[in-house]
Amino acid sequence: MYAVNDSNFRDIAIRLFRFQAENSPVYNRYLQNLRVNPFKIHEIEQVPFLPISFFKTQRIQTGSWTPEVEFSSSGTTGSLTSRHAVADLNFYLRHAERTFERFYGQLNQYHILALLPAYLERKGSSLIAMMDYFIKKSGSEHSGFYLYNHDELAKKIEILKSSSRKILVWGVSFALLDLAEHFEIDLSNAIVMETGGMKGRRQELTRQELHTFLNQRFNTAVVHSEYGMTELMSQAYSRGSGYYQIPPWMKVVIREINDPFCYVRNKTGGVNVVDLANFHSCAFIETQDLGKTTETGELEILGRIDNSDVRGCNLLVE
Repeated sequence: MYAVNDSNFRDIAIRLFRFQAENSPVYNRYLQNLRVNPFKIHEIEQVPFLPISFFKTQRIQTGSWTPEVEFSSSGTTGSLTSRHAVADLNFYLRHAERTFERFYGQLNQYHILALLPAYLERKGSSLIAMMDYFIKKSGSEHSGFYLYNHDELAKKIEILKSSSRKILVWGVSFALLDLAEHFEIDLSNAIVMETGGMKGRRQELTRQELHTFLNQRFNTAVVHSEYGMTELMSQAYSRGSGYYQIPPWMKVVIREINDPFCYVRNKTGGVNVVDLANFHSCAFIETQDLGKTTETGELEILGRIDNSDVRGCNLLVE
């Protein structure tokens, strides 16, 4: 999969689509109801993407295998959460490692301080599984998780300032905001990575408002962002520009908001994601995120589509 490039992505994606169309019971029924013949599909823009809401009511699985782990979204109180059965946890973790290192270098260059209280307080989080693996792979005795112990985190950051390693503070948005309100910390030589969402804890802010406040309080030039979700195996990263860089094994196509089978260019619409790493479930996911792509293939997330429920990993409304 890591040999995927612009020249062969389409062919690999179409072959995977036809395989999943035949071997994924849920996707197969969905395509039958749409009266789609997979062998008449020759372009990615012709592929019907599976609505992400199916992960809330169905097990999306290609082939016959027993899940090693099941990831679940956090959602909101009383809401139905998405569940993603994973065939091989080690593949997910190593894949996440390679994706991160593609953009940021080796994990052993970092002290990783994870401020993810909403995720630590429940089971089944793919982000916690990834971060736990990253923390261990960093090989730093200082790397670790933080719940609400902001004092301890602030002291740890102060201690690590003289370290030869880089500091990576990775947090859910509301927790980073709480930290910034209580402590004015100099993180000018660190990377601050937000993973989006207030999880119902705080009033929603635009990404620009959040990043401006965090930059002021942390003395940083930019705040980085991670784009990932329970239903996908891959992640995309923004270095602070607001545009996410997509790894070669992912592709984003934008659909017309009022017509899920019509795709648009240079225009805001619904975000559809091809994630070739989702070969065990479904690689073609119709998300409820609103966005647009650039000429160079980067993704800008602009919020949530109206009337879509608030997913646990939702990004900030723009």
